[in-house]
Amino acid sequence: MATQPMDFFSQAESLGVEELHLFCDPRTGARAAIAIHNTRLGPALGGCRFLAYPSTEAAIQDAMCLARAMSYKAAIAGLNHGGGKAVLMRPQHVPDRRKYLEAFASFVQRLGGRYITAEDSGTHVSDMDTIAGITPYVVGTSKDSGDPAPSTALGVRRGIEAAVKFWLRREGLKGVRVALQGAGNVGCHLVRELSDRGANVIVTDLKKAVVEHVAQRFKAEIVDPDAIWDVDCDVLAPCALGGVIDSHTARRIRARIVGGSANNQLSEPDVAKILQERGILYAPDFVINAGGLIQLAVKNADERRDRLLRIYDTLMAIFQQAGSAHQTPVAIAERMVETILYAHSEGKHSAIAV
Repeated sequence: MATQPMDFFSQAESLGVEELHLFCDPRTGARAAIAIHNTRLGPALGGCRFLAYPSTEAAIQDAMCLARAMSYKAAIAGLNHGGGKAVLMRPQHVPDRRKYLEAFASFVQRLGGRYITAEDSGTHVSDMDTIAGITPYVVGTSKDSGDPAPSTALGVRRGIEAAVKFWLRREGLKGVRVALQGAGNVGCHLVRELSDRGANVIVTDLKKAVVEHVAQRFKAEIVDPDAIWDVDCDVLAPCALGGVIDSHTARRIRARIVGGSANNQLSEPDVAKILQERGILYAPDFVINAGGLIQLAVKNADERRDRLLRIYDTLMAIFQQAGSAHQTPVAIAERMVETILYAHSEGKHSAIAV
């Protein structure tokens, strides 16, 4: 039976995506999708993922959902940027990574600055250096802000501290049990942030060598990937890819707080209500994980650090308003963002360019 093709126009409209660009380069075979969600506050800024996707539709949907998350992240962090995201579809074999990235860079250049790219899953600072040889519309190179992962981890740590203070009435992280899913670049930095402050960390990752290295380095406990949901802990920190908390896993979680670096952690909006009904405080991902975007967007080091530390205050305000209004923190945070993005905004339309 044939599957129903995805209606990209409807998807773009439902997410508020302004533009969706699809590129292919016959010379290298490079294929990419760039979604621009909202540019009311400034040019769209967001990383480039270089991953293998099960289908073109999955890649495009990921780009659009992530672009929306980047808009929300930039808005609530007070940045002069909109949200965008690129996905560069990784084939089974990449004969020349540099040429692949240069082809992608030429795609970015054609957009004339409406989208600024950066590092994301599957790309690195060295890749941004390659892209910078073709287009100026890139950040996170070795000559500017570099790897955003440490700043993302710092922001998440500050967010966890806010949640622990608000929900558990505890100062600091000494003795707090944190179950961390995903020990990659950001996850490793977050384990260090937590361990340095006396937290007890339980960690898992699909890559056995990675998780063993992190556990040995920081004296963390290891559990199997599926067992992370059943860990009796204070905080669950999703730090891998998105959509991991669905109606099933939300009911397995034994943590009092959920807050991590992954984008789009909830598979669907109603999951936030399940967590709330179970007495679990959820720190909206686009608020707690904004540290990397802040590093990429803010050049002044003092201002950058001030904005990173302010994640604590933003989340405390969200938690307090959610409690007073008997709503989820996600609902409160989204309302804040939509006021910033859409109040007095007219004339924006979704468009798809192929």
